[in-house]
Amino acid sequence: MASILIESILTSIKKMLGPTEEYDHFDTDIIMHINTVFMVLAQLGVGPDKGFRIRDSSAVWSDFLTDDETQLEGVKSYIYMKVKLIFDPPSSSALLDTMNRLIAELEWRLTNN
Repeated sequence: MASILIESILTSIKKMLGPTEEYDHFDTDIIMHINTVFMVLAQLGVGPDKGFRIRDSSAVWSDFLTDDETQLEGVKSYIYMKVKLIFDPPSSSALLDTMNRLIAELEWRLTNN
């Protein structure tokens, strides 16, 4: 698990979205959307008390989850799906509905652990 904790937040979310680490054309947009989701997580009570944001690829997962690594995979999935809906939403209404239901379930699980 340690190697996952030192993985760049931006790089891992980009990998799930599709762009390679080297392709940085959309980094500013993706960073903005990731930070929006971090704001939502802070309002849900997940992560640091003061909130969290990234500025580039130097922020790693252990910077965000300093005391509860058990939520890491759920947080990663949650951030990916929320960013995906903003950055590149699915054209299929069935897929959109499924993603929204998964997001709602993750919100419940992350706040009721």
